[in-house]
Amino acid sequence: MDESGKRLLRRLIRRIPSQLLQTTLEKWGRLTEDQQQSLDCTQSKWTLTEKMLTMCEENDWTLKRITELEMIYIMDNPNQGMWHAYQLIDPQDDAHCVEVTQFNEQFKSHLRELLGHVSIKIKKHTDEAVWIRIAWGDSYSRPNHMKPTYVVHYLQTPYVYVTSLTSKQKPLLSQALVLSTRYQAIKDAYLSGRKLTAIRDLLMRQYQQVFPTKYPSTLAEENQISNPHINKEQDGNAANRLQLACEAFGNGTLPQLQSAVYKLETKFRDQTNKTMTEREEPFRCVVKFESTSLLESLKDCASSGFASTPVTPLLSSISLKGKNYFVITDNDPGASSQSRRPQN
Repeated sequence: MDESGKRLLRRLIRRIPSQLLQTTLEKWGRLTEDQQQSLDCTQSKWTLTEKMLTMCEENDWTLKRITELEMIYIMDNPNQGMWHAYQLIDPQDDAHCVEVTQFNEQFKSHLRELLGHVSIKIKKHTDEAVWIRIAWGDSYSRPNHMKPTYVVHYLQTPYVYVTSLTSKQKPLLSQALVLSTRYQAIKDAYLSGRKLTAIRDLLMRQYQQVFPTKYPSTLAEENQISNPHINKEQDGNAANRLQLACEAFGNGTLPQLQSAVYKLETKFRDQTNKTMTEREEPFRCVVKFESTSLLESLKDCASSGFASTPVTPLLSSISLKGKNYFVITDNDPGASSQSRRPQN
């Protein structure tokens, strides 16, 4: 194995938690039974790394084998890094007919035509998602396997999820995806987060949604508000507040979205401050909401009476539109998405 493969293996062993290492190596399937039993995952990471490097030499593993191990770990533990969602638009007539083998071949072919030095590995996950690992090079250097891009795409859907992509690489990936999926273009979905499963479930509506009804009593009986002091202090009907909160954000287990960003570009309005009010340029500021589970937090605020109901479109647009980055302008009093993304 060359030096780049050894560096990748060292980093990977350090990265994988000790309690997950044994299972990950078993799924990898490259160790013999004796080698698997000889590994004691309770040992220090340094000792484990040295032993794995020795096995690499014994088994004559290549860099390709080590990237397989990395993909297995990332696919089983996807909620790492910052994931960004994109949407393919304007499908061709045969877009729904693209299957895995065809997609694999065409994606690799198109990307290699655009960039000579690139390493591409594609695997299909058990949930039907196509996972792509891309190590980028350029005209003069070999692919850098220490900084790969990961792409997740569910065939027959227009959604793509990407992590660790630079602005220089984005046009190349976009063109390869568009050509291999039979779409005309791809656009930013204005949805990002550290939990891939959360942004996927939100964008693809894979959670329990609640639709407007005139009879909220059933929902209220399932979710009784337990704090009598809050009920006493707040006006309005608790069951109605709960219904409206669930309509805005969903019910049951909600996607664990961790943030939402609102960029304000509006006229400053305050008659006591003429200097700011008379400015021709818009007033600009950024408001960011953060929580371990933002939708759950907002839902609880609305249902308990801490936030007014019906829920303002500025907040309900997160789940209704499947986005968490908005630009608010004077021309549109609601939450409107623009062609810009905050820097991460």
